[in-house]
Amino acid sequence: MKLPLNPWVRRLVLLLLLAALPALAVAADEAADKDHPPKAADKEHDKAKDGDDKAEAIPPERSAVTQHSADIGGHSIAYKATAGTLLIRDDDDKPQASMFYVAYVADSGADAARRASRPITFLFNGGPGSSSVWLHMGSVAPLRVDTASPAATPPAPYRLIANADSLLDKSDLVFVDAIGAGFSKPVGKATGKDFWGVDQDIKAFDKFIRRYLSVNQRWNSPKFVFGESYGTLRAAALAYSLQEHAVSLNGVVLLSSILNYGSRQPGLDNDYINTLPSFAAIAWYHDKIPQKPADMAAFVEQARGFARGEYAAALAQGQRLSKAEQDAVAAKLSGFTGLSVQYLEEAKLRVSPSRFRKELLRDERATLGRYDARFEGIDVDAAGETPEYDPSDTGIAGAFVGSFQDYLSRELKFSTDDTYKPTNGEINKQWDWKHVMPGRERPLPQVYVGADLALAMRQNPHLKVLSANGYFDLATPFFATEYDLDHMQLEPALRDNLRFTYYPSGHMVYLNPQALKQFKQDLAAFYDSATASK
Repeated sequence: MKLPLNPWVRRLVLLLLLAALPALAVAADEAADKDHPPKAADKEHDKAKDGDDKAEAIPPERSAVTQHSADIGGHSIAYKATAGTLLIRDDDDKPQASMFYVAYVADSGADAARRASRPITFLFNGGPGSSSVWLHMGSVAPLRVDTASPAATPPAPYRLIANADSLLDKSDLVFVDAIGAGFSKPVGKATGKDFWGVDQDIKAFDKFIRRYLSVNQRWNSPKFVFGESYGTLRAAALAYSLQEHAVSLNGVVLLSSILNYGSRQPGLDNDYINTLPSFAAIAWYHDKIPQKPADMAAFVEQARGFARGEYAAALAQGQRLSKAEQDAVAAKLSGFTGLSVQYLEEAKLRVSPSRFRKELLRDERATLGRYDARFEGIDVDAAGETPEYDPSDTGIAGAFVGSFQDYLSRELKFSTDDTYKPTNGEINKQWDWKHVMPGRERPLPQVYVGADLALAMRQNPHLKVLSANGYFDLATPFFATEYDLDHMQLEPALRDNLRFTYYPSGHMVYLNPQALKQFKQDLAAFYDSATASK
């Protein structure tokens, strides 16, 4: 373009062109953006960066997919393993956490409707502050770590073995890590405290499950949640929380349950009563019962009767209990626990699990495991009141974590610069234990979720619940679980929807291969019942 010769006109034209340049540049950028729009993750990253210099960048959702096969129940099952992350969002629709999961999905062929209607189970451990590595590497996944339980498992190399008792023949499986554990983490402006509490945690898992159902087109699948330890509290509350969001579960699996922290207050005798049948089972296992009966289950049933009857009545009297009554109860208590009458009277008939773990095998200079009392440990001396460590924890932790780290990169092909946190102790220290129970506006200071599960079962009369328990578990004694679930005030028509099973093992019942085999059979029957045509 030629400019006019008149200098004043030429100067005016140049000024107009210079003024138009920014608008032309913006138009060019907008045209480029239409051809190459920014990724959603980039947008979220920019928002977080602009809004708060301390905000955690929003990572993209990612996944690594591998193909495998497993032999279960005499059948070969082809399946897809996906190790990945999903973002959950806050009430303003902004990403607030990236949650890590590993999913195992059986190949149902080309029929999309058949794939979509296959049962799906979301599994998680507890803590609070635990990843799902324990359930994942030990229970019902297609592979499991081989341990020397109840002896301590030797150091690496560890061995992953095909799991003939996997649940994959009955359900697809999704193992999920709580936020702050494993690879799950807050993002954006969120912090750990936004999730480290009873109700905050339930809300996060609720969002993850609904997000997973949407992304993977699984809304029409029969749905289950499977929790272990504190994960049972989460699972029980999720049954109601999900139902409030129109997600009706088919079943809830509670493995080694803790549903009521309010019963553990000082001044109450609940814990002493609730642990007595477990003490009886453990003393029987370690041959500390005089004239040991052949049938452990029958012996434990006698301990139940004594615990809820004569023993509970004696403790209820407190310091008003006469010496004659104390002597009589101590003699019977000794017969169930293997502890001496003198020790029991010195303890005023009240023995905590930690003291029992130290006392039962004191004459052998050995201690017992808390999670699994089949395990034995050695303290620096035999004179203390409580054990130095839990041999049922130290005896398997290295095998589970080491096997998982190797499996994740070698078999599942998932790589990241993040550090995997099997357990995050800071979460438990900072946990908010308050819970808003259905029908109440003010939160309970100590969490109780039996009412949540009971309401879910009343509103969804097809919901089935399986309570699985280890006889030798001192972390979540089975008698306490029975009490909590028996006090949900269910109508007779609903009581058959609740089932209890018991195994000669501890907290992680799957550490006993024979118990795992029976557990799988019980799970298979439970899933068949929960998915049967109504």
